[in-house]
Amino acid sequence: MNPSSYIEWRVDDGIAILALNRPEVRNAIHDDMRAELMAVLDRVNRDEGIRALVLTGNGKAFCAGGDIRAMQQRMQAPAGDVAYNGWARQQRTHHALTALHTLAKPTIAAVNGASTGLGTDLAMACDFVMASEAHASFAWNYVLRGLIPDGGGMYFLPRRIGLAKAKELIFTGRTVRTAEAVQLGIVDRVATPETLLGEAVAWARELSAGSRTALALGKTILNQSLELQAEQVFGMGSQAQAICYSSSEHRAAVEAFLDKSEAGK
Repeated sequence: MNPSSYIEWRVDDGIAILALNRPEVRNAIHDDMRAELMAVLDRVNRDEGIRALVLTGNGKAFCAGGDIRAMQQRMQAPAGDVAYNGWARQQRTHHALTALHTLAKPTIAAVNGASTGLGTDLAMACDFVMASEAHASFAWNYVLRGLIPDGGGMYFLPRRIGLAKAKELIFTGRTVRTAEAVQLGIVDRVATPETLLGEAVAWARELSAGSRTALALGKTILNQSLELQAEQVFGMGSQAQAICYSSSEHRAAVEAFLDKSEAGK
């Protein structure tokens, strides 16, 4: 276990498990928490012994989104500074969400409880979402605070559930429970509260069992594929495949296959 003030994390046989750790405020995100998350994500990305990441929350909630008290403090700044301060904070938020979205390893959000606002965007930035069947919920409730989704929700959510359904959830800010979230495509898998984290780790281990090189390159291209034309994806794939051809994982896999074939003769 590697404890810190706002992010707890440990590595379980190659799987990094990160827990948002402000349970007294439902894991609401403030500047210091976001900075710690960015630092941990950087360490996870650079550690070649870590093959995948599971993100969850300590306590009863996954993440309540942005810290409302921090919002109040922001509004108390001199009028001439509010816009620039907000822009600078947005840049840091986008840096953190981008670091999670582009992490060169499979990522799973294990949503253990309520997820609202920036918390839902954080879950959507992961490759996959597993939810507690009893306690998880999702709400893009920015509109109820006079805001728009600023954590990537306007990018991630339409790609998961379609444009019209994403508009409905963002325009109303209503809460979506686990069963509906599965139906809409927000959630990929469901688990009991008792087995959620263990099942998420097991799934992360399954997803990351293949070539680290191929996984990283494949994820990078897939993350961009909806915005690209077919020939662009083919071109990127050709370059990535050339790298895979020279990887130690590819060589080992080919040799193992041939050895097995020879032994079976």
